[in-house]
Amino acid sequence: MNSQEIPGLYIHTPFCRSKCFYCDFYSVASRAEIPAWLEAVRAEMKLYKEEFPAFDSLYLGGGTPSVLEERDLAALLESILQNFAFGADPEMTMEANPESLSPEKLKTLRDFGLNRISLGVQSLEDSDLKYLGRAHSAGQALRAFEACRSAGFSNVSVDLIYGLETQSLKSWKKTLDTILELRPEHISCYQLTFEKGTALWKKKEAGRVRSIGEKMEAAFFLWTSRYLQRRGYCHYEVSNFAAGREFLCRHNRKYWRHVPYLGLGPSAHSLAVVPQPRRWWNVKSVREYCRLLGEGKAPVAGWEFLSREQFDLETFDLALRTDEGLDMAALKDYPQSQRVLAQWQKSGLVRLSEGRVRPTRRGFLVADSLAVMLAG
Repeated sequence: MNSQEIPGLYIHTPFCRSKCFYCDFYSVASRAEIPAWLEAVRAEMKLYKEEFPAFDSLYLGGGTPSVLEERDLAALLESILQNFAFGADPEMTMEANPESLSPEKLKTLRDFGLNRISLGVQSLEDSDLKYLGRAHSAGQALRAFEACRSAGFSNVSVDLIYGLETQSLKSWKKTLDTILELRPEHISCYQLTFEKGTALWKKKEAGRVRSIGEKMEAAFFLWTSRYLQRRGYCHYEVSNFAAGREFLCRHNRKYWRHVPYLGLGPSAHSLAVVPQPRRWWNVKSVREYCRLLGEGKAPVAGWEFLSREQFDLETFDLALRTDEGLDMAALKDYPQSQRVLAQWQKSGLVRLSEGRVRPTRRGFLVADSLAVMLAG
């Protein structure tokens, strides 16, 4: 339990130019409610400024935060800095899509101290981008990356998606090779999933698109991990690679290590760990979110206290998704874990070093199922 570490701040911007076919994050394909949302976010900040007075990371996610105009970005960032304190060396990230990023917006971000961009490239093949329902072209993605560099961002992360039926290992390698020429500090490689209710899931149900199957998904994952590691990137979490340990995403590591975090905006989640671990989440509606805060009420849709067993299981699950792995001391109350660990070692899923259980590359493949087996 990392209650002594400085929390992170997440703000959900639920607006997009259009809805990508695979996306199941809460967002709306309209910008009409941005002014009301901005006012509501300011009000929500005031509800928590005493409980969460300081942070060392900021993450503006979505949705698409880069659809905000410069004046709206400036108003949001000004409010954040007025209500919360940040340490001397904070990590401050904004997610951006290539088609909605401009030199003017990048300058606004730099002026307010943001120092990291997470760029939603997804692919450098236009056929893949069309399949995913993305609004940008491969050329726009490359120009957006160069614009980030020109604006002075020396920490840029690139998001990519693999496992599309329109994609081959050869075309995936071509995308990675072009990205590697840009030398981003961080690369996230996500396997395409068909989340229930999304446009892509509906197409799959109708037989219009298909999954490439578990065998090919595993082949893509293992090849990608080996390829990027050979080129100097550390595979530090199932979907994440960094050009050096100094470029690990500080904010996202809080989620994986159970460090407290505050989430503001519609559908955002928060975690506090003292005096007892508790989690709460906001309503999944811009209008309801704005209405509740306009009435002076917290926009919380639900909350839960975590038992020791629940917290432990989450700790195991999150830790085994990272190359840091799990401290073996955390397993002292789970005697059956030693038998399970011996089986995993024999199967090549984990290795034990420096008092920690660390997943191997093949262990990453089945990380989501390891924790339940460990707890028994």
